[in-house]
Amino acid sequence: MDFTPEIKDKLNQLQEKYTAMGQDMASYLDGLLYADFLTYWDYIHLDTLLSLQSPKTPFPDEEIFIMYHQITELYFKLSLHECKQVAEHKNLTVGFFTARVKRINAYFNALTTSFEVMVDGMEKEQFLKFRMSLLPASGFQSGQYRMIEICATDFIRLVDKSRRVELSTATIDEQFEHIYWKFGATELASGKQTLTLKQFIKKYADQFLQLAKDRALTNFSSLYQQFQANGHDVSALAEELRKLDLYVNVEWPLSHYKSAVRYLEKDPVDVAATGGTNWQKYLPPRFQKRIFYPFLWTEEQMEGWGKGWVLSVLKTLKNKD
Repeated sequence: MDFTPEIKDKLNQLQEKYTAMGQDMASYLDGLLYADFLTYWDYIHLDTLLSLQSPKTPFPDEEIFIMYHQITELYFKLSLHECKQVAEHKNLTVGFFTARVKRINAYFNALTTSFEVMVDGMEKEQFLKFRMSLLPASGFQSGQYRMIEICATDFIRLVDKSRRVELSTATIDEQFEHIYWKFGATELASGKQTLTLKQFIKKYADQFLQLAKDRALTNFSSLYQQFQANGHDVSALAEELRKLDLYVNVEWPLSHYKSAVRYLEKDPVDVAATGGTNWQKYLPPRFQKRIFYPFLWTEEQMEGWGKGWVLSVLKTLKNKD
């Protein structure tokens, strides 16, 4: 069989590659000859993936609950993959930065628009029963979501809003003691830290602190301001960052709030969330006023942060009832 010039050229390139590595190309060609063709199911480890659902109860809808949370974590991993590309890029440009934030927005759009699976996709009676087998585990314990927050903004923006001014010059370690989500995992009756929070801090605190320090000058907020200060056109980037701010700090927590209202609101006494989190105060965006990029919003927009979304959702849910 005669080889085409293209094939010969590729073989010569391979020979050069393996010679430079001190390797025998013929041995590698033997390996290619004997190797099986790759299959889709092997490449993505499909059998393993489909075996990762292990319900704790016999209720069918628990599998929905598990799989949706697993899908969520995969989207978070995609987002962190983009965050890392931006932060560690050797020659970052506004265009590259903008494109990666746009990808993250696409991931969060998929998450927020699919959350109806959680809002309407399970029988309330089933959920209220199988959830008791999950204690003290909670979606609150998503470490990847906290890492996305750290990558997205200056760490001070994640401090509880009542302490941001006084801690503005404090160290990251000091600020971490007052990070906003710690106040969302307190026991409703005593105000003490829940086991859910204690477990979470024990597992992730060191990782969070190291990431915050690593991203002190390479989080999205800092990088944006560096580009702006150097006279770059950041208008398209600003638009994508505003979208990200809304997705992460309004749309995503609001999606959870809708789910909590659907499954946990019970007149006259609300049912405590899994893990005992104080969801009524923790989830609504208008209470937290967590804003990654305050320099991209007007005072009026920040003052009404998330309020319209919450009211419209409550109205919709009540109309359904």
